[in-house]
Amino acid sequence: MFELIPAVDLKGGKCVRLQEGIASKATEYGSDPVAMALHWEAQGATRLHLVDLDGAFSGQAAHLDIAKAIFSSLKIPVQFGGGLRTLEQVDTILNLGAKRAILGTIAVDNPGIVEEAVRRYKSAIVVGIDARGGKVALRGWVDQTVLTGVELAGRMKALGVERVIYTDVARDGMLRGVNVEETENLCREAGIQVIASGGVSTVDDVRALWEKRECGIEGVILGRALYDRKLDYSALKARMVSW
Repeated sequence: MFELIPAVDLKGGKCVRLQEGIASKATEYGSDPVAMALHWEAQGATRLHLVDLDGAFSGQAAHLDIAKAIFSSLKIPVQFGGGLRTLEQVDTILNLGAKRAILGTIAVDNPGIVEEAVRRYKSAIVVGIDARGGKVALRGWVDQTVLTGVELAGRMKALGVERVIYTDVARDGMLRGVNVEETENLCREAGIQVIASGGVSTVDDVRALWEKRECGIEGVILGRALYDRKLDYSALKARMVSW
């Protein structure tokens, strides 16, 4: 199954989208994140991608009340990321009702935490790999490393992680098209399931990923293209059925 996963990004209690992960380049799309989440469920989404951007930058959860309200309001599963850097934070978000916890920075800084989280929660643990120019970026994409996305994905698979979310930071929120080549390469080289993210702007972008699903690309996160109405979620889902 190839999933089309709408994103709700939280900053200051509101729904926003960033450009290239830069906090100052935020566009607000609504002041009621719960209503937005319910909207995507009503459009036919099978999963929601929820991100605490303030948490990603600070390392401290800033929207637990909103997250809990979304978890309890939706019937579909929600994957949550942003600032999850301790086992206690992972415990908290999964106990609140998230079906998946997304770990990012800590996968590089302290992979032992990822290993223990996988031991406790197995497939509920997903690692977010955010890369600029193929190199991993940390702490809300502020800090650049020399580690490649493929190297990190391989390390995570060795720890028992089943899937990663791969985001090309330079394309995120820019509507420049998805980086199919890097996403496919990471999927094949690391031998891990991948959810694509960053830059999706057209039906062709989605189809290009869908056509590579046999290598392990199992879905795509949709953000600004939905909010700017360049893509219609329900129409896209219906179109995908015909492929």
